[in-house]
Parts: sequence; C-alpha cells; structure tokens
Amino acid sequence: MSPATGSTAPRRAAGRGDRVRPAPPRWRLVVPVKPLSIAKSRLAGAIGPGHRPELALAFALDTVRTALTCDRVHGVLVVTDDARVAAAIRGLGADVVADVGGGLNAALAHGARIAGAARPRTGVAALSADLPALRAEELDRVLAAATGVRRAFLADAAGVGTTLLAAAPGVALAPGFGGPSRARHLASGAIELTPYDVDSVRRDVDTGEDLRTAIGLGVGAATAAVLPSVPFLPRAAAS
Repeated sequence: MSPATGSTAPRRAAGRGDRVRPAPPRWRLVVPVKPLSIAKSRLAGAIGPGHRPELALAFALDTVRTALTCDRVHGVLVVTDDARVAAAIRGLGADVVADVGGGLNAALAHGARIAGAARPRTGVAALSADLPALRAEELDRVLAAATGVRRAFLADAAGVGTTLLAAAPGVALAPGFGGPSRARHLASGAIELTPYDVDSVRRDVDTGEDLRTAIGLGVGAATAAVLPSVPFLPRAAAS
C-alpha cells in the first residue's frame, strides 16, 4: 500500500521479550488454631504457663501474615473457636470459620471443604499454625512442588509429623495430622515432598528446643515482640 492509502509497518514476529510468563497455580490455605487457653501446652515447661497463650497467638499471626504474602497463596482460611484469635486474624486480611468440633482433622476437613467450594479450581493445603519463622519464598517452593500432585505433604523437621498437606482441585484433603502423621499420610497414598531449603516450613514449635531453633532461623514480628517478656533464652545466649 502507498502512504496515501494508509500503509502499515510490517508485522514483527513475537520474540522472547514479548511473552508473559503465566501466573503460577495458586492455593487456598487452611490453618487450624486451638483456643489459646489450651494451645501449645508442651511449651509450658520451657516458658511458663502464663506466656503460652501469647506465644501461641504470635505464632499463628506470623504464620498467617507470611502465608498471605506468598505468590502461590490465594487466601488463608483459619479454623478457630477463639474470639481473640479470630479478631486478630481478620485484621490481617484472612478469613475465619468456626471449628465444628471433633478434633484437629475434623477442623481441617471442614475448612478444606469450605475453601474448595469457594474456589473449585484452586488447590487446598492445610498448614500448621505454629511456624513463627516461616518464609514466603520457602512456602512458595513447597507449594510449587505440590502442584500437579493429587495429594502431597511436607514432613516436619523431626521427620515424624507433618506441617503441610496439599490436595489438588477436586481432591479430598483427607488429613491425618497428629503424632506420627508422616507415616499416616504416606500410608494414605499422599506423596512426600522433598524440596530443598525449606527449613522454615518444617520448623513447627511444640517444645522449648523447637523454639530455640525457630529463633535461630529468625522469627516473625509478632513472635519477636512477645519474646522479650518470656523467661526463655536461646541456648547460644544462655549463661
């Protein structure tokens, strides 16, 4: 075409710089939080019973706050009957549903059904509430490893329990948390995830030694704010 008739520039083939990487598959997380009056009972011997509720709340807040910043997370649903926990969690921008009773796994199954119904094309993952050193990039690696697998889990630092259990869209979560849950989840057919460098996702806190390790990894702001009032010193600082 001549300029007078409105010529256009030759078409250019799309190059690498023109392509946009598709967004990674995203997950809805379900986080169970016990009433603060009974949470983290095994920590009482290390820190005293009076500080246990404050630390339990701080752990949950740091876990949820970090999870919400993870690229692969499309919302967090907390299952709890504790009004104080519910108010604090909502303040972070997470959703809250009441516990239906029946124990930890019943709570997780209930939360997973709600999360799955809200976004049927999104996978659902149960995440422990006591991961105060959680790093978003490490959680992202775990969720990336779980993508495309029907059911998968991450063992805790001790290799006995579980800190994360994931189910693909449309697949029942079928949680088996508590005690030797690694063996239980393996027996249920779930695939064990083994991504590199995800210590913060494995490091749940049940004992004083667990807390020392989490402090060494670097805890979140809520836990860090509570620690100065707790009669507890990391081993490296003890005299």
